[in-house]
Amino acid sequence: MTIRSLRSWCIYLFMILVIAACSKEDQAPPKPTLAAVQLTPQSNAATTIPVSWYQLEFKLIKETPGFSPPVAARALAYTGVALHEAVIWSERYGRSLSGQLNGLSAVPRPVTGKRYNWEIVANSAMADIIRSLYPNASAANLLLIAALDSTNKAAASGSCGQDEISRSVGFGKQVAAAVYAWSATDGGKDGYLNSFPTDYVPPVGPAYWVPTPPAFQRALLPYWGNNRLMVRPRHPETANIAHPAFSTDTASAFYKAAYFVYNKQNTLTPEENLIARYWADGGGTFTPPGHMLAITSQLIVDNGLGLAEAAKLFAQVGIGENDAAIVCWKYKYRYNLLRPITYIQTYISAGWTSLIGTPPFPSYTSGHASFTGAAGTILADYFGSNQSFTDNQKVADGFAPRSFSSFEQMVDEASISRVYGGIHYQFDSEIGAQTGRDVALRVLSLLY
Repeated sequence: MTIRSLRSWCIYLFMILVIAACSKEDQAPPKPTLAAVQLTPQSNAATTIPVSWYQLEFKLIKETPGFSPPVAARALAYTGVALHEAVIWSERYGRSLSGQLNGLSAVPRPVTGKRYNWEIVANSAMADIIRSLYPNASAANLLLIAALDSTNKAAASGSCGQDEISRSVGFGKQVAAAVYAWSATDGGKDGYLNSFPTDYVPPVGPAYWVPTPPAFQRALLPYWGNNRLMVRPRHPETANIAHPAFSTDTASAFYKAAYFVYNKQNTLTPEENLIARYWADGGGTFTPPGHMLAITSQLIVDNGLGLAEAAKLFAQVGIGENDAAIVCWKYKYRYNLLRPITYIQTYISAGWTSLIGTPPFPSYTSGHASFTGAAGTILADYFGSNQSFTDNQKVADGFAPRSFSSFEQMVDEASISRVYGGIHYQFDSEIGAQTGRDVALRVLSLLY
C-alpha cells in the first residue's frame, strides 16, 4: 500500500466512522467519533491495520457497559495475543506464545508452503476477537466493527488472488477462535455482566473499606483477583507487601500517610491539580490500561515498527495490563483497606472531599500505579530506559500533550496523580507501581 493510497483510505475510514456513529440505531448522547490513523514520516503502512483496530477498541471501552479497568485490560490483552499469534509466522524465526502463556495451547499455524497476506490475516483475527470480546457493544459500534473489517480487507488486498485472500481471512478467524476459546476459561469472561456481585460481603471493622461518596456503590469485581494470570509466576508468592498498620494515633505511620493526602489536597499547585485530572481516566474514558495501549499505539506509529514487531509489543503491553489488574485486585480484596476519604472524614476533617471521585473498591494497592508500572517497564525495555516521548492521547479531551524524559517519569507521575487526586495513600501507589514492574518482568521473560 502506498502512502498516497493509505492517506485516501484513512479519509474514507473517517467518513465511515462518522456516518456510523450518527446512526439512528444509537440513541445515546453523541460520543467522539474515531479519528483516522495519523501518519508521520516514520510510519509503517503495514501497522495501520492493527492501529486502526486499537483505536476502535478504545472507543468500545468508553461506550460499552461493564468495561471497567480490569475488564478493559483483559480485552486488550486477548486482542494483543490474537494479533501476535496471527502474524508472528510472517517472521522466519517467529515464536508462538502457545505453550508459554498459562493454559494456551494448540493455536493454529499457517499451512507450510502456502502464501498469506499478513495484513489481511491480522485484520481478520482482530475483527473476530474484538467482536467476540465486546458482545454487548451498541448496534452502532457493531456496524463500526463490520465497516472497519471490510475497509481494512479491501485496502490490504491489492493484487492478491482470491485464494490468498480467502486463505488469509480463514487463518485469521481460526486464530481468533482459538484465542477466544482460551479466554473463556480464565474466570473473567462475563465480568462485564456482573461488576457489582450481590453475594460479596466485605469485612467489617474500622480499617476496612466501605462504600464511598457520592455514589456509595457496592464493591467492583471483588473476585477478579482469582482469575487466571496469563503468565504463571515462576515461584509461589511469598512476599509480604502489607501496608502500614491501621491506626488513629497521630504519631503513627498510617495517620501520617492519611494526613499527607489531606494536606496535599488542600495545598495543590496548579500543576499538581492538572496531573491529577490528566491521569484520572475514570468512567466513560478508555481507562488506565486503555491509556497505556494508546501510548503504545502512538509509539509504534511514531517509530515506524513493522507488523510483527508491533504485534509483539501490543501483546506484551496487553498481557502486562491484564496480569497487573489481576494482581492488583487480588491485593485490594486481600487487604480491603479503607479509602483516604473515609479515614480523613472520620478522623481528620468531616467536611473534606477529594478532587477526583473515589472509585468503588478498596484502596490498597493502586490500580493506576500497577497499570503504568507494568506498561512503563515493558516500553522502557523496548525503546530504552532514557527514551523521551510525548503523550498525545488526551488532546481530544482538552489536555495539552504531556512530555516525559523517560517511561519511569511517566510511571511516577501517573502513580502520584492518585495521591494528588485524594483517592490513594502514597504507599498504595508505591507498592502498586512495584508490583506492576514485577508483572512486567514476568512478561519480558517470555520468548517472542
